Amino acid sequence: MRHLIDPLDFSSEEISALLDLADRICDDPAAYQEVAVHKKLATLFYEPSTRTRLSFEAAMLNLGGHVLGFPSENVSSASKGESVADTIRVVSCYADIVAMRHPKEGAPLRASRYSRIPVINAGDGGHQHPTQTLTDLMTIRRRMGRLENLTIGLCGDLKFGRTVHSLIKTMARRPGIRFVLISPEELRVPDYIIKDVLEANNIPYEETRSLEEAMPQLDILYMTRVQRERFFNEEDYVRLKNSYILTRDKMADAKPTMAVLHPLPRVNEIALDVDDDPRAAYFEQVQNGVYVRMALIMTLLGLKDPKAAKEGN
Repeated sequence: MRHLIDPLDFSSEEISALLDLADRICDDPAAYQEVAVHKKLATLFYEPSTRTRLSFEAAMLNLGGHVLGFPSENVSSASKGESVADTIRVVSCYADIVAMRHPKEGAPLRASRYSRIPVINAGDGGHQHPTQTLTDLMTIRRRMGRLENLTIGLCGDLKFGRTVHSLIKTMARRPGIRFVLISPEELRVPDYIIKDVLEANNIPYEETRSLEEAMPQLDILYMTRVQRERFFNEEDYVRLKNSYILTRDKMADAKPTMAVLHPLPRVNEIALDVDDDPRAAYFEQVQNGVYVRMALIMTLLGLKDPKAAKEGN
């Protein structure tokens, strides 16, 4: 039995195979609509979510499976004091696979140690978000045709952004990757990412405060919102929330082939007039997230790929 807690739980080769499966699903979703019949996904979301929770639910339903779970801590037994360990023991009796989001870093990892079914980390605090990373990789690969030899700009909240941390860790294993880290000083990438991931692996990077100066060199621009829920005081949030706003005028300096990604939700960090630019890939990301999660559920449950079976014949 395998879990997905950290994006590095899968090798680069395994990620490529999973993305290949997601591509096959994307090309012919009808072929997969009965793959997970009689299987059940439990969505344990101790923290509010729209896209990730609905994406997991859509993925399981698209595979012909069923969904159960709770959308927030307040409507679970956690409000009565039940531990994560006890919750996962109980849910293991009801479901075949679990997707868990939790505000505390390490909670999905703890759950996996007590679970009798696969656990997927759907986001733990400001730590990791591996399924968003898989979604990002699928979008980048479909847009650029590769996951190597790219200059990736990460802009906004790089301190608390778990999607940023997961993407850096995963892409750092690919050859020819260079990062441009764009943020105010207070929201720069944590030192452990700089030292343990980038510098330890000799990954070229630069830190800058200017989005405009970085734009011409980027193949990918990954925008993030400044996350109000991660701040301890409102004053700091208000001061930093409008640090970077991507507009149509700023897009004029970017490469014609650049892709703009965003894990969503956005607040005002991408102007609405950018949505019509063909380089805007963030709503495409949302759709890709369903295909990736379908592929992940199939992989962790060991479900047969009907397209691969036909190709084998």
